[in-house]
Amino acid sequence: MESGKMEKPDSLQREKWDLVVIGAGPAGLTAGLYGSRLGVKTLILEKLNPGGAITLSSEIENYPGVCQVKDGFSFMECWSEQATRFGAELRLEEVTSLSKKGDRFQIETASNRYESIAVIVATGSRHRKAGFKGEEEFTGKGVSYCAVCDGFFYKGQEVAVIGGGDTALEEALYLSKIAKKVYLIHRRDRFRAAPTTQKRVFNTPNIEIWWNSRVVEVKGEQLVEGIVVEREGKTHFLPVPGVFVFVGMDPNTQLVEGLVELNDRREIVVNLKMETSLPGLYGAGDVRAESSRQVVCAAGDGATSAINSVKYIEKVKGE
Repeated sequence: MESGKMEKPDSLQREKWDLVVIGAGPAGLTAGLYGSRLGVKTLILEKLNPGGAITLSSEIENYPGVCQVKDGFSFMECWSEQATRFGAELRLEEVTSLSKKGDRFQIETASNRYESIAVIVATGSRHRKAGFKGEEEFTGKGVSYCAVCDGFFYKGQEVAVIGGGDTALEEALYLSKIAKKVYLIHRRDRFRAAPTTQKRVFNTPNIEIWWNSRVVEVKGEQLVEGIVVEREGKTHFLPVPGVFVFVGMDPNTQLVEGLVELNDRREIVVNLKMETSLPGLYGAGDVRAESSRQVVCAAGDGATSAINSVKYIEKVKGE
């Protein structure tokens, strides 16, 4: 099966690898660790910094075996070194094209061209937009998707958090230690977050919960000056300079559109071996269908995909 994307002429020789892992979050780094440890020539490609979206988390307290509560950056700090310990190579390059010719995959970045027998796609997900008026225009000007990144700018002020899942509540708790007050705005009458997290939110005095509410517009001149909230048929104006959006994630599957089967949420469909509809191509972590979106699950996906990709590589090589 071929990618529908236009190919560059094959005038440049492609660097050959057994396994290429695209993405260096928990799933990708674990895949690189297992692939190289099992003896195949492994390359990990990451367009940003290693660690993935979890590095922006304010608090990780539920990873088995790690008893100390850590922020995401501290938690992921040693993963890159561990992933390359057995010979995997990590390069900071964005993959721009992925296709398959015969039994080999063709991978292109802005600066290099690669060939591999197997590929593991672990490109993760990105924050979903809430869809209120002014969201795009004021992103970076008061609208944020990362409390750890931007929370400090609102020290002693009032802010709003939109969402009702684990991330929204955890980030509201983080912001409650910085901001004077946090408005937690949720469109339903109950949260989806873990009971322990909900309890902490309910017991935090400077978090005010707005049930059955939705933000319809953000207002301001150069920066955010407030939001318009609709609740029970009435509109309210909250004069907050900071709005933090946590309403879900969308998978980063643009690279494999037309190459493998995706579900109606654009997630990669895989089986229990993390195999996709295209032999030799695997999906791992938040990018795959039915992902639990937990670090420990992403790591498990990475290990599973690597173990099975090595078996595939050995079969192709006739070993």
